[in-house]
Amino acid sequence: MSKPDPFAVRQIKGPFIKLPLHPHYCSSEAELLEYAENRRKNGALLGADLFAGAGGLSEGLGQAGIEVILGVDHYPYAVETHAARFPGMSTNWDLSTSENVQRVADLMKNAGIDVLAGGPPCQPFSKAGRAGIRYLVERGERDPIDQRRNLWRAYLEVVQLAQPRAVIMENVPDIALDKEMFILRSMVTELEQMGYSVEGKVVDAWRYGVPQFRQRFILVALRDGISFEWPNEQAKKVSVWNAIGDLPEIEGGARPTGEDGGWWRYNEPITSFQREMRKNVSLSMKHRIYDHITRPVREDDRKAFEQMTASTKYSDLPAELRRYRSDIFNDKYKRLDENDLSRTITAHIAKDGYGFIHPRQPRTISVREAARLQTFPDDFRFSGPPSAAFKQIGNAVPVRLGKSIGEAVVEALGADKKKSTNANWTCSALASWYKERPTQELIYPWLREGTRWHIVVAETFLVRSTMHETRFVWPLIRQTQVRPGEQVPPEAVDLIMNVFAGERFRKRRTQFARIVDDLNRSPHALWSPKVDREELPAISPSLAELIELAVPVTSEADRSEEPVIVAKGVLRVTSRYLGMDTETRNKQTNGRISVGTQLVLQPSARFAHLALFEVARQLCTPERPRCELCPLRIHCQAASKEPNHLVLVEPEEGR
Repeated sequence: MSKPDPFAVRQIKGPFIKLPLHPHYCSSEAELLEYAENRRKNGALLGADLFAGAGGLSEGLGQAGIEVILGVDHYPYAVETHAARFPGMSTNWDLSTSENVQRVADLMKNAGIDVLAGGPPCQPFSKAGRAGIRYLVERGERDPIDQRRNLWRAYLEVVQLAQPRAVIMENVPDIALDKEMFILRSMVTELEQMGYSVEGKVVDAWRYGVPQFRQRFILVALRDGISFEWPNEQAKKVSVWNAIGDLPEIEGGARPTGEDGGWWRYNEPITSFQREMRKNVSLSMKHRIYDHITRPVREDDRKAFEQMTASTKYSDLPAELRRYRSDIFNDKYKRLDENDLSRTITAHIAKDGYGFIHPRQPRTISVREAARLQTFPDDFRFSGPPSAAFKQIGNAVPVRLGKSIGEAVVEALGADKKKSTNANWTCSALASWYKERPTQELIYPWLREGTRWHIVVAETFLVRSTMHETRFVWPLIRQTQVRPGEQVPPEAVDLIMNVFAGERFRKRRTQFARIVDDLNRSPHALWSPKVDREELPAISPSLAELIELAVPVTSEADRSEEPVIVAKGVLRVTSRYLGMDTETRNKQTNGRISVGTQLVLQPSARFAHLALFEVARQLCTPERPRCELCPLRIHCQAASKEPNHLVLVEPEEGR
């Protein structure tokens, strides 16, 4: 029998909350259909929430005028919470099965549900989630094939079968930011094929009144090509103290008395945020606050908390108060800054709340405080024990974020304005333009007609050259040949070195020599589907991605998806085309998404991507763009707002 860990964090214990069903809960599909018919007769816009959790998104949509009458989740406590809060049905259906996908779709069609919302489980896509899964796989405690990764496809299957007027999907940004952007591009491609217009964006929840730093990827698709406008963002932050400063002071581990799981006496809201959280609390309950409970605090931890400010690191604490390695757990203890945003509330807070120490009191935050930071109103209760409540809160979409997106969707459906174009048109237009260009008019001819060897040489020496220089030198580079599995012929190296002699190319010659050495040691590494950079360290990651994009080496059917390369020029083109500010803001998030959403998964996508490099260098230049010659001009947002600049200028250096 193992000895108890003297340093173990005391787990939160508390009342088990059993909530009554919503007065309009439907116990059968027949009842749901009858309820839906009555609500439609009264003009209600009906919604369904898949992977609904406790219902943060459902609550926000409801506040926006979308009545969610169907909730689906696979966590029993969340289903119970949803069933208590919302009318209709809340079900524990596993959407990894085709039977349940069909069941949900049929129910939506028959009930006249027009809005489908939800967020497939995000752990497989998040950085933290991937790390945890990898650890379990390595220990043999988890199947390396995570079925949750495919639940986004189940979501699309419901869309295909039910054809709702609007689709809202929420997830972590990482779902759209992988190297190939396969999931994002797949969703855009398939939704457009179904007749939907699609918009995707990474949003900061605090810009919609959420007192928390929380980034989420939001995808909105509207049937029949209806145009969608993102809701306005706010510049002013709602601070932690603005959100929770009215809640009663409590000790760690203290438990309130009273019915319904216990409550503390509540005075009055002070700020507008607090008043909003309290506005639906009944008069009989206005002096009560529920779920204001938190885990007990060890005495040594309490002493540590008392010495901490919002800027204190774990390593700053006295040695006698540190029971973990400070080089590993320097972020383990974090006090919230009352004048700033909270850290991202996660489901893990159910097991370890030490990253969320109350800004003034020597304890971790309570269930109600966590709910406030996720903008759940105070009359929203959570089923199960406190640990389950924390998990539901951490997994939820902030209510205010859901409300803002929902209001924008309602407005778009009412306006019924058609979107002028889609990604399929964009991709086709770019690809056609690229294929029709004579080779001598390309800045980067090697990307269209060169081998992987040619790309290595040209990208090393010609990437910043003028079109005149390229026209002269490229034919010489093409004369050199290196076949897969063979070493680089010395005569090829000599030719290249002679062509690019002189001080201007000294550093590039050195780099080229390193690459040649790597190629001669590993003659096959350059031609593997994914360039083997362990064998070819002299080849940069960006060059490897460009090679994989321009010259796939396996069959179209077998090869993996091409990488999405967000070079500076490419980002400039898509930013101007879509009328976005991603050229200067959010380059690595919405910038990547703006590029990825225009490269649908069609056979010509690779040529469209290569076309973006050419358009950026030749036409969509930083100054005086040649809009009249651009294949995207008829739908370009920037071109429609600026006078035409038809000027002949030498292309800029680099991409």
